Amino acid sequence: MDGKIGKVERYIYERLEKKGALLFTLVDPVDYETPDDAIRTAVSAEAGGADVILMGGSIGAQGELLDYVTKEAKKKLSVPVVLFPGNIATLTKYADAVYFMSLLNARNTYWITHAQMLAAPLIKQLEIEPLPIGYVVVAPGGTVGWVGDVNLVPREKPKIAAALALAGELLGNRIIVTDVGSNPQLQGYGPVPPEMIRAVKSAITVPYVVAGGISDEKSLKETLTSGADIVQIGTAIEKADDAKGRTAFFSRIIKEQGLKKLRK
Repeated sequence: MDGKIGKVERYIYERLEKKGALLFTLVDPVDYETPDDAIRTAVSAEAGGADVILMGGSIGAQGELLDYVTKEAKKKLSVPVVLFPGNIATLTKYADAVYFMSLLNARNTYWITHAQMLAAPLIKQLEIEPLPIGYVVVAPGGTVGWVGDVNLVPREKPKIAAALALAGELLGNRIIVTDVGSNPQLQGYGPVPPEMIRAVKSAITVPYVVAGGISDEKSLKETLTSGADIVQIGTAIEKADDAKGRTAFFSRIIKEQGLKKLRK
């Protein structure tokens, strides 16, 4: 399998082995007033300690906008820039890698295999490294739940999430992501529940990313101590007055918890 692992994936594995836990910062250019604002946030996030910059996410994060933001950010960044696709158009040759995701609990098979089939030839042509990811969406799901026609995992059913994650690993995915969607607080929810994180972590052997709704020290520590290897944060950094300072705050907590994990 080692021969199939690309540069970015190897970077993630090696960084995890060294640090114990990582921070991925999501920059969605559609959510910023100007493309240059998105670029500044990406640069600030790296300066604050982000291990990977994710780019994309929304409807509209494609074409000239995605090309420009990714290309200009890459000129100023040393950490990998990885695409977080909202669909098959969220691709640009200027990125280092792409979340090559299968939405494991989608009702519509388009999001499980068809979109991947359509995108695969272009990804190969553009020489973007695919990161094989099993993606699980948990209630409330947000925009990704609606767009992806997802059979949302109930928050009180951790065994379902664990079984989906394990199925993803057995199907060959080398990273698992659970996500509640952006801004779950608007619907009265928080991040992925700790019991669910523990269940997923105990079921799989590959790196585990937890995303959505992590916005403060309490939720971040709970996510990490429950078993997340990687925490993906977007909105909390996007909305911060000081993106570098906010990222550094999260990064410091992740570093502390990662070192504790390595000492066990």
